[in-house]
Formats: sequence, C-alpha cells, structure tokens
Amino acid sequence: MKEQDFIEIIKQQIGTGLIGDDCAHLKELGIVISQDSLVEDIHFKRAWCTPYQLGYKSVAVNISDILASGAKPEYVTIALSLPKDVDEKFVEEFYKGAKSALHGAKIAGGDITGSSKIFVSVTAIGSDKGRKISSRSATKPGYAVISKKGDWGLSSAGLQELMKGGSNQRLIKAHLEPELEEDFSKQIAENIRSDYAMMDTSDGLADALFQIARASNVTIKTDYIEGMFGAEDYRLVAAVPEDFLKKLDDYAILGRVFEKQDCFLVIGNKKYSRYDDLKVYDHFKEG
Repeated sequence: MKEQDFIEIIKQQIGTGLIGDDCAHLKELGIVISQDSLVEDIHFKRAWCTPYQLGYKSVAVNISDILASGAKPEYVTIALSLPKDVDEKFVEEFYKGAKSALHGAKIAGGDITGSSKIFVSVTAIGSDKGRKISSRSATKPGYAVISKKGDWGLSSAGLQELMKGGSNQRLIKAHLEPELEEDFSKQIAENIRSDYAMMDTSDGLADALFQIARASNVTIKTDYIEGMFGAEDYRLVAAVPEDFLKKLDDYAILGRVFEKQDCFLVIGNKKYSRYDDLKVYDHFKEG
C-alpha cells in the first residue's frame, strides 16, 4: 500500500473531519496543531548533518506546517529517542538548532528515551487569534495560485549534492536549514477575509498543487516550473481570490484555478488526474 492509502484508512477510522490539512484546526481552543517525525537513515544521516542542523530541521518542518495554516507559532514539544553512542554535546547542539527554528514559538517540554537509532518527533501548536486559517478544500474557480518570489527545488538539489558527495553549500544548506516564509504566511492570514488554501511544499510544488486541487475538486493550471517536482522545499504556496492580490507584495503568480475538468492539475500541456502520476516520493513504496 501507499502512504495516501494509509491516510485514507486513518480518515475513515477517526471520522473527525480534522485530517486533511497541514494542521488540525481546533476552533474551540483557538489553536492549530501538527506533528512530524524524522527517523535516522530514512529522513537524515548523521554523516550528512550536524546535531545543530538536525535540531533546526526537526523543528522547522513543524513550524512550516503552522505557517502553512496561517497561524502564529506558539509552542513546540520534542520527543527525542537516542542510541547509546550519542553524548551530551549532541543533545546540547541539537537543542541550540531547535531553538533557532522556532519563529517566536517556545519549547514547552517533550520526552527523551533510548533507541537503536535517532528518532525525533515534534509537535507544534499555533494560535489562530487575528488570523484566518487556511484549508486545502477552500480553493475556488477564479482564484490565483501564488507564492513568494524565489527558486524551487533547491532542497532536493541539496540532497542530491549530499548523496553524490558534492560541495555546493548553498544547496546543502537549503536542504539542511530551510528558510521558512513567516512573513508571507502572516501577510495573507492577517489580511484575507475569504476562504483560501495554503500549503507548504514539503513534498514538492507539484504535489501541493495537486493536493489543493483534489481537496477543492477544481483544476489548477500552471506552466512547468524548474524544480517543481523537488521535495522538502518548505516554501509556501497559496490559492487566493484575484482581488486580494492588491493587498500583497513580493509575490509571483504560478497558475490559476478553474472549474473541475477532466483532471486536477495541468502543467504545461500535461494533465494529472491521479496522484500516482506525479511519481512523488512514497515512504511505503517497495524497492
């Protein structure tokens, strides 16, 4: 089975309607909440990153989800499982890195245990006060798909650098210490009044566009963008009403939203009607 199949089973079993976005929005509490895990030799290798960089990225990938929802980062908890060969200096540097990625949030505890490999699980909590929270299912025909100006696929290219023993530090840093787009998130969430969609591109820009289109049952059309199939960018992409654009600055229009046609995503002349057609990374793929 594939990751998306497991997610569908979980949705059916839980039945709360809270699963489907980067964060669960607990409206009665005024918060959003997200959790991500990083496993040694799956998401990272110790030979490729310092303890500081591991701490930074472990927190950053969760704060990215909070920003993708439009919320303000408030608190983080960290569960850290460590093998016997890890020393006190590792823990010290890990938490220095974690603190540098908080974007105003505070570390509010967590857990520490022994294990055969390093395992990190982070929970992040954000506040919806003064913010309108996004939803993948809120996109409508006529909306513009936008992002902050910048390149795509740098993190994926950085991973390739590490795998081949390269030395391009700009790309490697993009992978190990991704810069988050807090200002872009805040500018949208504090000013928009209409329903809108926003996601981070942790699985690539193409993945995010497809996920938004499918959740909203619309078709998104865009030109091919270099690096759009590269994962772990942790940049933000949003679908907003056209008339909202005049309230923004430093943005690029990536595409537009149309009534549902015979596919969910059109990139150039190529149509994507099934998620599998994107051929993005799947944790549970055989081989």
